[in-house]
Formats: sequence, structure tokens, C-alpha cells
Amino acid sequence: MTILCIETSTSVCSAAICKDGKPFRQCINKEGSSHARLLPLYIENLLDWAQTEGMKIEAVALSEGPGSYTGLRIGTSTAKGLCYGLDIPLIPVPTLEVLCQAAKEQSQFTIHNSVVLCPMIDARRMEVYTALYSAEVKGERLKVKGSQARAVVVENEENLYSRSDLEAVYTPSAQRSIYYFGDGAEKCQKVLTQPNWHYVPDIVPEAQYMGILADSHQPSAISLQQLAYYEPYYLKEFIAAPSHIKGLN
Repeated sequence: MTILCIETSTSVCSAAICKDGKPFRQCINKEGSSHARLLPLYIENLLDWAQTEGMKIEAVALSEGPGSYTGLRIGTSTAKGLCYGLDIPLIPVPTLEVLCQAAKEQSQFTIHNSVVLCPMIDARRMEVYTALYSAEVKGERLKVKGSQARAVVVENEENLYSRSDLEAVYTPSAQRSIYYFGDGAEKCQKVLTQPNWHYVPDIVPEAQYMGILADSHQPSAISLQQLAYYEPYYLKEFIAAPSHIKGLN
């Protein structure tokens, strides 16, 4: 199955063509929030390339959140327009799973079944969107199974995850190593000081890692009849707050 993948949940903007779970071409910008300007250009480039390669896009995969409100809205509206225009379904993929797949592909550590993966997306105000996943490796595929995503205030280790949370995703008899990563992970380093917590820098969600996940989430694809009612997974409501920048109100 040939899928156009869109990832706009963080400050990184990317789009990719994946076929049968494998990435073939990706356009990406890691320099800042220019999603509205760059995403249409990336998609045009990818669709032109796919046409020259004789590839027919059969679905659009969207990194559905949690993440940036603005980024998710840009990605969702673009994905919906493509689905309507090309008469193809939308496959939502949880962003935290995309981060886990990125960690597997870029890993600076060995992934095995007793490893716990802890993706973290910056939710502002000393909060992160996070969940725990155990890494079950079968061939090249990384299966993730874990707790429900939630917004957590970064205060202490127990506040982030209780012992029962951890025991739900790893074999108690095994020595667990917990690897945390993503754009919300850096600010947790002062809190997660136990030796079994390991910070992994420079892991970001990218569209090229979505293909293999989109294949597994294909049964939950959204048809054109349902598409108008689809919304990204914001996780928490948008709350406006006074600016902390001097001179702005």
C-alpha cells in the first residue's frame, strides 16, 4: 500500500511517501514553525515524484497528536483536503507511537522486550504529553503497547509515572531500562535522576517513520463519509494565557 504521510505535531514539519511500510522519499524542515508555508510545497513535490515513479497514493496517514494545536490543525486540514480530492481514506497514527518508531530507527540503545519507551512531547507550562510503551520487537517491526496518553506536570518521578504504571508495561522479573525522548524530554532531566532513566536527545517525530505504523492502524482508517467529523487528538483544551514577553498583553 502506498501512503502519503504527514507529520506536523511539533516544530518539525515533514511529509513522506511510504510503500508497504518502507519510506521512499521525505521532505522535512527542523528549523521552526513554517508548517502552513512548507507543507503544501512538500506534498506537491512528493506527489509529482510519486507520479513519475508510477506510484498511486492509496491513503493519507496523519500524525494525529497530541502536540501543537496549530501544527495539528494545519496537518489535519491539509490531510482532509487531500483525502477528499484523491478519494482516499485517512489513517490517523498516534504521535507518541511515531516518536517510539523514530527512537527505534535512530536508537542509541539496544531495544529488547524489557526496555520501556517513554516518548514526551512538550505541552508548555512545565507539562508534557506522554505515555509508557514496552518495546516488543518482531523482525523490523516495533510493537508498542502501553498506558493511555496524558498531560503530566513535570514535578517528580512519581508524578510522571507510578510503580503500577511501569509494571503494566514491563516484566517485573526483568531489569528495566526506561528511555525517554522527544521535545518535552529535556526539561525532565532534573526530575528523572534514577539510574534506570536514560535521556535520549535529538529524537523527533518524522513522517518517514509513519508508514509501518499506518499499515498496522489501517483497520481504523476514516472513510470519506466520516471525514468531516474527524478531529485531531488534542488531549487537552486550548487555554489562552497572558504573554510573558515584555510589552505584549
